[in-house]
Amino acid sequence: GRRPPLSKRMDNLTHTLTGIALSRAGLNRVAPHAGWLLVLAANAADIDAVSLLSGPAAYLSYHRDFTHAFAFVPVVAVLPLLLVRFCIRGRFDWKRSYLVALCGAATHPPLDWLNTYGVRLWQPFSDEWHQGSLVNVADLWVWAVLLVALLWPMLSRLVNAEIGARAEPGRGMAVFALLFLLLYPAFRYALHERALAVLDARLHQGRAPLRVAAFPDFANPFRWVGLAEGGAFYVRYDLNLLAEFDPGQGRVYYKAEPGPAIEAARATAVFGEFLRFSQYPYWRAVPVDEPDGALLIEAMDLRFGPPAEPRFVAAALVNRENRVERTWFRFR
Repeated sequence: GRRPPLSKRMDNLTHTLTGIALSRAGLNRVAPHAGWLLVLAANAADIDAVSLLSGPAAYLSYHRDFTHAFAFVPVVAVLPLLLVRFCIRGRFDWKRSYLVALCGAATHPPLDWLNTYGVRLWQPFSDEWHQGSLVNVADLWVWAVLLVALLWPMLSRLVNAEIGARAEPGRGMAVFALLFLLLYPAFRYALHERALAVLDARLHQGRAPLRVAAFPDFANPFRWVGLAEGGAFYVRYDLNLLAEFDPGQGRVYYKAEPGPAIEAARATAVFGEFLRFSQYPYWRAVPVDEPDGALLIEAMDLRFGPPAEPRFVAAALVNRENRVERTWFRFR
C-alpha cells in the first residue's frame, strides 16, 4: 500500500493540539493570527510527506529528513508565515509573527524524537537516525491531556453557566498541558530504563543478549514490546513491568542465513535506504514459484511489528542466478 501506517498519520493530532496549547498559554498575545500560525508551524515539518506521491521508497528516503532537523527549524517556520500572510489582509507584523511561527516549528523535532520511528535531528551534518522510544507514535495520555486542554473553555462555560460563575478562558489548562508534555517523557524514560534493565539482566535462549530494546504501548505506560537480540536470533516479548518477567514467554525469530541472494538484495538502493533507517532488521528468504528457483528476499524492522505482521518491508525478487529482478518497499 502507498499510505503510511494509521498511527503515523494520526500523530499530526499531537502537533496540532500542541500548537493550540501554545497559543492559549499566551503566545496568542504576541501577534495577530498567532493561533493559525502556531497550528500550521507545529505541523509544517511534515511537508516532506509530499514525497509519498513518488511512492513508499521515496517517502522512506525523505520523511523526517532535513525538515525535521534542528538546523532547519528557522527555514521551516517561514512556510506557515507566508501562508498566513497570503490569506489575510491588512497590516502584518512580520517580526512578531515569525517569532510565533518559530516557537511552533521548534516543537516538532523533539516531539518526533520521543517516539520509536526516529528522526534525523542533525541534518545536514549527520544522516544518523535518532529515537527516544519513550512514547508511541500516537500516545493515549498525550492525546487525552491535550484534548482536555482544548475542550476546557467549553466545559468550563457549561459548568459555570449552571452555577453562575465566570468562565475559565483556558490559559491555565493550556499551561498544564504543556508542562505535562515536558514531564511525561521523564516518567516514560524511567519506565523505559526499567524495561531495558529487566531484559538485559536475563539470558535469552540460554545466552546473554547482544543488545536489548523496549518499545512503548499506545495506552499502558507499563506495557512494552521487549526485544533481545542474540547472534542468530531475536526474541520478542510482551513485557509488563507490573508483573514478573518470564523469559519463556518470548517468541523466537531466527535470522536467515547469509547467502548470495541476500547479499544481492542488500546491494540494491532500496535495501540500502531501508537499512539506514532500520534499527532491528530481520531478514527472511522465501522460495517463489516464478521464476523457477527464485527467492523473495524481505527485510523488515522488528520495532514496528512481528514478522507475521510487518509494517515496513523492503523486498526483492532474486532469480536462481542471484540477480535481482525487481525491488520494492511497502507499508502494511
